[in-house]
Amino acid sequence: MNRARAVVRLIDNMNERIGRTVAWLALIMVLVQMIVVVMRYVFGVSWLALQESIVYMHAAIFLAAAGYTLLHDGHVRVDIFYRPASERRQAYVDLVGAVCFLLPMACAIFYMSWPYVVKSWKVLETSQEGSGLPAVFLLKTLILLYAALVALQGISLALRSLMTISGVAPPPRPADVDAAEAASGVEHV
Repeated sequence: MNRARAVVRLIDNMNERIGRTVAWLALIMVLVQMIVVVMRYVFGVSWLALQESIVYMHAAIFLAAAGYTLLHDGHVRVDIFYRPASERRQAYVDLVGAVCFLLPMACAIFYMSWPYVVKSWKVLETSQEGSGLPAVFLLKTLILLYAALVALQGISLALRSLMTISGVAPPPRPADVDAAEAASGVEHV
């Protein structure tokens, strides 16, 4: 179980860091959008690459932070039966959901997207607009990143569930550790 705990900690910490980093794109996206609006309506200037960058940032927020959202149980869930269930029963539901639905879905997305992304990389696909961003291939790569991060977090969820089912306490989630440290006055170095 020590290896499983180490794997869970590694995956959770990776998705935590990615999620917190990508969250800053929301602020940057709002600022860029404000600049686009001011440039267009105040100065009468339009810069397509800047406008396209908003789409790239939006995609990055949703695709790269999906594992983070799963880590923090932020995806939509039907809580009619789940919420009142015992911790052990919730672990069974999470295990079945991760193994039977989440992991196959993530693998299917990765597998089916691979040729699409590779084709884009082979030609270093750019925007269809002449003054657009020359990095559509990078945008498409986010699909593979999404599938990989969600699959990894699904593995973490399955391992956590197995620990709970077998009576072993899973490691705390990174946000729980941060909250406990904040409450005790311990600083993160």
